Amino acid sequence: MRRTVPSSPPRPSPTGLVLLGLGVFLLVLAPLLAWYVEPRAKRTPVDIDSTSVLTGSGSYFDQNALRTRHGQKLTVTRRVLGDVAASERSGKAVWNVSQTIDNPRTVKLDDPRKSFQWTTERWVTDRATNLPVRCCGLKPDNIGGEAYLKFPFDVEERGYTWWDGTLGATVPLRYAGRARVDGYEGLRFTGRVPPTRAGSRQVPGVLVDRPDSGQVHAEEWYANTRLEFVVDQRTGRILHTVTAPRVTLRAPGSEKDAVTLLRSRKLEFTPATRSEAVELAADDSGRLEMLRVTAPRGASLAGGVAALAGALLTVRGRRVRVRDA
Repeated sequence: MRRTVPSSPPRPSPTGLVLLGLGVFLLVLAPLLAWYVEPRAKRTPVDIDSTSVLTGSGSYFDQNALRTRHGQKLTVTRRVLGDVAASERSGKAVWNVSQTIDNPRTVKLDDPRKSFQWTTERWVTDRATNLPVRCCGLKPDNIGGEAYLKFPFDVEERGYTWWDGTLGATVPLRYAGRARVDGYEGLRFTGRVPPTRAGSRQVPGVLVDRPDSGQVHAEEWYANTRLEFVVDQRTGRILHTVTAPRVTLRAPGSEKDAVTLLRSRKLEFTPATRSEAVELAADDSGRLEMLRVTAPRGASLAGGVAALAGALLTVRGRRVRVRDA
């Protein structure tokens, strides 16, 4: 009696299986890049070490000569250094900020303690939303607003609140259309600060028209007629800044400025600062766009092609083996 040996089942094409598996992997990877990886890549950096400089002409009070000097070059230098250890412990972005305002004499000294004005702050923000967080030595502790050293990611065409360190409060900014900085497009925001009492300082009474008084607590008033920022939409990085501050002293209870401590019609980023800001924004924006758009589209296209080719090879391989059998 003759026995019939069953033939082995047809095996799929190894190449087809590899392509099919690769295609499925890429099709799964595409939405992960756009919906999972990219949102987690939009985090404020913690290891920042940057210096920005604004220059312009204006007036300042010369304490040695006891008079206001006009038509002088003013320089604002802001240094931002990330506190990496504190950031890693807290999960927040912790930045130490030092800002100096220099006149032609003090700018040569290269020492913040000898500058015309020196202020320090410690910014603590949520790395995703850019909102201030009350922890880790935040200074001053009343910092608020949506923007200061940068704007949030994915900047919208709407108004924002800006923290003004000189004022010690937030300032509303309005959206003013799109603008180009060195050929790079950003969103433009503008605002102003009306004359506002920002504090007091003890000075000789003669400086504020009180010659019969010894030392008086003069009122310090601050105004800014031009706040302007051009911001990269994707990253929130500030590409260009223009500001026009005015700081004066008034006698207690007076409505008239007696001394101009600082005034400029226009302080703005230097070309070097502006160029660096544009370059960094373009690089960061490009990486985010790759994760959100370019890579997912490429993965979807390649995955679809690979999966289709793998499926065709697998089916074709089965048919050929069945036919041969």
